[in-house]
Amino acid sequence: MDKPIKILLAEDEPGLGLIIKESLETRNFNVLLCEDGDIAYKVYQKEQPELLVLDVMMPKKDGFTLAKDIRLEDDNIPIIFLTAKSQTQDVVEGFSIGGNDYLKKPFSMEELIVRIHNLLDRTKDQKTSHVVRFGNYIFNFPKQTLQFKNETKMQLTHREAHLLFHLLKNKNEVLERSVILKKLWGNDDFFNARSMDVFISKLRKKIAKDKTIQIVNVRGHGYKLIY
Repeated sequence: MDKPIKILLAEDEPGLGLIIKESLETRNFNVLLCEDGDIAYKVYQKEQPELLVLDVMMPKKDGFTLAKDIRLEDDNIPIIFLTAKSQTQDVVEGFSIGGNDYLKKPFSMEELIVRIHNLLDRTKDQKTSHVVRFGNYIFNFPKQTLQFKNETKMQLTHREAHLLFHLLKNKNEVLERSVILKKLWGNDDFFNARSMDVFISKLRKKIAKDKTIQIVNVRGHGYKLIY
């Protein structure tokens, strides 16, 4: 049997925390349960978990602050926020500080487990990917850099790198809009769709020096990277 994947769970509701911990452990996860942000940060530094599930509203250090502190040390560890908040600005803040997914309470355990597996699969993609050459560009997915010929490397954001990775993985084929939104943003609502359009525009500018490469909008379906 594979070694259990270590998950840090920060949840200040003892009952809910135990339910999540026990449910995940029946699926061969090793869950480190913490009841406040300060303890969670110390456990993170000591245990080096592979994924974080953070409640937003916690005593001593809230989930957003905890995520900011951890992102200073690790750009790549997957982070899922749990929250009773439903305001759009809270969702935006969660993603802007480096969250990878956002689950609103109440939620089903099956949904949480599916999202955990999706994020772990993406992380595995990142670790096992090699440097990709396309056109006159070199894309290093693990390091999240893009370089044109011998010019200075451009540093990509976490989401830019993942979006480019999936476009390249499906080169000359349509990358379905709803599929990539659910994979990288968590759902395919209007707000996230608009956010993805912005990231596509940024990527187009960064690959504009090679005229043989295009990111084409396939209306009603998604995007296609052609070269």
